[in-house]
Amino acid sequence: MEILQLQYFQTVARLEHMTRAAEQLQIAQPSLSKTISRLEEDLGVALFDREHRKIKLNAAGRIFLNRVERAFAELNEGRREIAELTDQDQRNITLAVTIPRVLPDLLGAFLSQYPDVRFQQFLKSVSSMKQLLIEGEIDYCISSVPIEGPDLRWEPLITEEIYLIVPPNHRLAGMESITLQEVKDEPFISMNTGFGFRSLTDQFCLEAGFVQHIAFEGDEPAVISDLVRKGLGVAFVSELTWLHQTGSLSHKIRITEPACQRTIGLGWSEKRYFTPVAKQFRLFVMDYFAAANSARPKDE
Repeated sequence: MEILQLQYFQTVARLEHMTRAAEQLQIAQPSLSKTISRLEEDLGVALFDREHRKIKLNAAGRIFLNRVERAFAELNEGRREIAELTDQDQRNITLAVTIPRVLPDLLGAFLSQYPDVRFQQFLKSVSSMKQLLIEGEIDYCISSVPIEGPDLRWEPLITEEIYLIVPPNHRLAGMESITLQEVKDEPFISMNTGFGFRSLTDQFCLEAGFVQHIAFEGDEPAVISDLVRKGLGVAFVSELTWLHQTGSLSHKIRITEPACQRTIGLGWSEKRYFTPVAKQFRLFVMDYFAAANSARPKDE
């Protein structure tokens, strides 16, 4: 059994499609099929159910995939420990986020104390971040959805309010607070489907008894705010995003019903080997958000 076989199996198992796996691995499909067949012969059991040209990971395959991914994670950790032993990459921190807005101030504050640290940052979905943690590809993730799984830990950092913003000349522009039901017929400017914030706001609307009518989808909060200011719709905005907006802003309204909040947390794998500077970053993040929470206006 060779590492290359296991890497090929891992890719096929995730995609459950031999052609796409061969394209991703950049090898010929017949060669990939033979490699998987040899692996199954070595194990003495089929790892996939095959019907016509379709393949699907079976129970044995799922068990083996779990072990393969744990093995690769351990190899990555060994590589990291050796790198520290030889004084390589001690100052690197890898971080995945679903909320890029929190990064500039957070990383700026950390780098002012540790200027020789180098960050590698990824904007990922929650499912992608979880996989990266399991595989040992990143140190930490910051998300608004808890990351759950064996050996994974997610610590809440801060709970923020979600507001509604409306155009300056909107009928609700002078209101301090509303119920979400009051905007059920409004066009919404929203984050793309698949983003944690979009899933959260979709749920808020369902709790209020309606499905939001999406007039525009995007992945840039600043662009969404611009479209609201131009009168193209209303939008949800988080407290942290609002506090860091610059320039002329739309009118912000508190939502009294349902309760619209989200909790931001820090996630990591407890099996991962952390360099001293990566450990220091975790403590810094906890202290940073504790201080930010204490400094918030209590009646905001």
